[in-house]
Order: sequence, then structure tokens, then C-alpha cells
Amino acid sequence: MNAITLNNVDVYLSGSHVLQNVSFEVPSNKVTALLGRNGVGKTTTLRAIMGLIPSTGTISLFDKPIHGMPTYKIAHSGIGYVPEDREIFSTLSVAENLSLAVRDENPNYDLVYKLFPELLQRASQRAGTLSGGQQQMVAIARSLLNKNQIILIDEPTKGLAPKLVGEVAEALTHVANETTMLLVEQNLALVRSVAEHIIVMSQGSVVFQGDPSNLQNDEFVHSMLGVSGGLH
Repeated sequence: MNAITLNNVDVYLSGSHVLQNVSFEVPSNKVTALLGRNGVGKTTTLRAIMGLIPSTGTISLFDKPIHGMPTYKIAHSGIGYVPEDREIFSTLSVAENLSLAVRDENPNYDLVYKLFPELLQRASQRAGTLSGGQQQMVAIARSLLNKNQIILIDEPTKGLAPKLVGEVAEALTHVANETTMLLVEQNLALVRSVAEHIIVMSQGSVVFQGDPSNLQNDEFVHSMLGVSGGLH
């Protein structure tokens, strides 16, 4: 069964037709990477799934329609969302950032601290004083506290130094063993290491769905993503 299904989804923003008849499936218990050059509609797609922007068409979670529901109900239905640029509360502690995300009666702190032991060590530290990689771990950890059926993660390595990219990549590998993931990412090496399914977008439309082994083909990467040798 597919975790998420989009059928003929369109989004208009400020008079622009940003998403055009977008249809794809996110298989359950796998990592799906949503790829494409900047500005093709990847973040807009995640925001449409979460109900943060108006859209037409249908969006389903395990065959149950969620399209048109308010965002808080979509989240409560079992979708975790890690937005672009992390959006943590910089003046609050790590522990306070996590506690604000708790929705379930028994939040899964054991899993969070198993995957990110550093967050337990830094529980009382203000989140704004963490490194970029550590802040990204806080953002991902918030989505794991609740029993989400799928997590949407938007460009987790954006703006990070290479060493921190490695730390986040390792964290994502562990997260991938715990839940279904829809990942927007520009680092092709990371995508190759974790993705089991890929979707490529161009100019607001889906142009490819299939096996990530295609990313080993430089001709495919150049034609689909407009670069040679992969995204960075």
C-alpha cells in the first residue's frame, strides 16, 4: 500500500500555476526522494500535502482522503513535517523545543534519544546556540516524538558544512529504518545512500518516477536534473 497518493494536484500562488497536475505515490516503509532543480515545486508539494496552501485534486494518506482538511488534523492523522530551514525556537532549550512538539499521550523520547543521544546531553542548552547540524537533529526529532506514519523532510542538509552533512545523513539513515519518509534533498550522494524510490519534478510537473539506480547514470542526471554528475 502507498503511504501518500497525489492525483492531479494543482496549486496557484500569486497568479502563478506552481503545481500542474501533479500525481505520484509514496510507497510505505520506504524512503522516497523528491528531486528537481530549485523552483520546480518541491517545497510547494510538501506544503500542499500538509494543507498549508490551497490546492485542487486529491491527496490521500493510506487511501484515506486528507485533501481539504485543516493542517492540524492532517498532522494528527499521522504526518510529521520537518520544514525547510528547520524553524526551531532558538531562544528555547532543546528540551522545550521537543516538548512543544508532543501530541501523543506517550511521546517516543526513547527513540529520539537513541537516534540523537547528543540532544539528551544538550537538553538544557538553548537551541539557537547549537550547530546547524544539531539544530536539524532537533527539527527531525520533533517529528519522531509522535506516532507518525510518514515524515516529510524538506532539504535537511541545506546550508550545512560537509562534516555536518555527514552527521545529518547518518541520522536520516537511522530514521529511515523507523518510518516512511518523503525527502526533498539537493545532495545527490545522500539521496543515493538512503532513497529506495525517486520522483523528479520539472516546471511544476512530475517527469519521472522510479528506481534510484537511474541516479548512477550521468546522462539521466543531466537530462532530468540539469547537472552533470549530480546535485551538490
